[in-house]
Amino acid sequence: MAAAQDRDGKQEALRKQGALNPKPEQVADPLFHRDPFFDPRDLVQVKYEMLRRVEQDGHTISQACSIFGLSRPSFYQAQATFQHEGLPGLVRKKRGPRGRHKLTPEVLEFVSQQRQQEASLNWRALSERVKGRFGIKIHPRTLERVASGSKKKRHGAKQESSAAKP
Repeated sequence: MAAAQDRDGKQEALRKQGALNPKPEQVADPLFHRDPFFDPRDLVQVKYEMLRRVEQDGHTISQACSIFGLSRPSFYQAQATFQHEGLPGLVRKKRGPRGRHKLTPEVLEFVSQQRQQEASLNWRALSERVKGRFGIKIHPRTLERVASGSKKKRHGAKQESSAAKP
């Protein structure tokens, strides 16, 4: 059964959406082992069932955490986010900055002006000018990507860079 589930692409879909349980083997609940509807790899489903067992079936938090292979802090976090956001709140959020936090409109305008004034300026020198003007370090490759409109390569992703160094 696990091989069939892997072939259907569900595991990769769960991974891409941040819903892949990193420890599915720790889910000891019988439903997740005898009923194909319940998938221990689906972290959202595991968290929801854990919450439901406590709220509806009267399990203690410790029992539910043990059965579903999650910690008590994970339970409390899932409970709080479920109460405030519903089911979508159980999906893991991406960590880290949510965008180009250093590349403000002012910095981008400065970079654009510098490139217009001096077309032969290389990315490293431009990075140094940004540091001198705004006091922030921006990697030269980041400036190159912004100028070319390309996105950052993700680990394992294949992407061709069409940007040429000035």
